[in-house]
Amino acid sequence: MAGSKKNKTKKVVSPSHSSMPDQPQTGEDNELMDDLLAELNSRNQTVQQESATVLLEMQENQDNIVRDKAPWTKRKQDSRSRHEARQARKAAVLAQNHAPIDLEADARLAREAKEEEVSIKETCDKLGVQTHEIPPDGHCLFSAVADQLALLNILPPAQANYVTVRAAASNFIYTHPDDFLPFLPSAFGEDGVGATNAGLVTPRQFEQYCMTIKDTGAWGGEPEILALSRAYNVPIHVIQGGVPKIVEHNPGPSPWSGKVARISFHRRMYGLGEHYNSVRPKTAISQVAGKIQSAFS
Repeated sequence: MAGSKKNKTKKVVSPSHSSMPDQPQTGEDNELMDDLLAELNSRNQTVQQESATVLLEMQENQDNIVRDKAPWTKRKQDSRSRHEARQARKAAVLAQNHAPIDLEADARLAREAKEEEVSIKETCDKLGVQTHEIPPDGHCLFSAVADQLALLNILPPAQANYVTVRAAASNFIYTHPDDFLPFLPSAFGEDGVGATNAGLVTPRQFEQYCMTIKDTGAWGGEPEILALSRAYNVPIHVIQGGVPKIVEHNPGPSPWSGKVARISFHRRMYGLGEHYNSVRPKTAISQVAGKIQSAFS
């Protein structure tokens, strides 16, 4: 910030300035807020964070003024006052989006994401496969499995989508309650807030769970993978960055020697959280590109 702007900032957020409840917002304050709002669009992250910090302090001071005045007077707002209030609310929202971040935590997450990426790639390279990107839309597990079922000619391409696969998972769980009830979260048992018992899901909750898997964008996990493995009678192997590197879900107790569906599980790939991708055989072009990339890395 320029020197004059720094002086304005000190004046606006200083205790003496904020302790005068009847002092209206000045043109100088409005000018500073306009400048700070503009700087939130700066490409310089440091500038963004400095502006966000000041805007949040200004909003906090303004809130304190309003609270101090409220018991004594209820001023009728004119158009300028309403505009200032809207600007303050807008500034607070924008500032929250650009608020200073925990650089140490971000660096740790970035490091973990990179380590996970390297680990998954190493496993894929050994198997001669590569990850195939699936949209992170809440349906990723079911879309990844659908992609595998199409590759293995288990489902025709026209039916290989998350709608079909969600329905298959839901129907299998619903028709095999004894196999899945112990592993489903209960709103009133040990998984519920303030729970005092380890009760299983009720019949109504079980039915609702199956309908949610079928008809919504709810994320799928271990129960759904197992259900799909058994519904389509095919092992589903999940490649991950942790230990073990491959988690096997088999449709029966016997070792499987036929087709295998492979997907990858990413804990850190997206800020949204856990994500599944499909895994496809490497093509000749991708193998050459991988060797070239390795040579220069």
